[in-house]
Amino acid sequence: MFKIKNSLGLIGWYGAFAIVLAYSLISFSLVKSDNILYQLLNLTGAISLLAETMSKKDYQPAAINVVWIIISILALVKILF
Repeated sequence: MFKIKNSLGLIGWYGAFAIVLAYSLISFSLVKSDNILYQLLNLTGAISLLAETMSKKDYQPAAINVVWIIISILALVKILF
């Protein structure tokens, strides 16, 4: 049976992939920073990495991801409203 630890590992890998994809999209001018896809990749990536790092009690990366989440949410609010 698939264990929670394995699930968090997959979630963490998604988070890393999503943030690198978002960075690549912006770096190669394929999207702009006000693109919803870009912000959602950052938001979901940071949430995923936060879950992974908190499960390992790795607080420094967790703190960075909390800030990343806040920035992504504020950017989405600005875009949508």
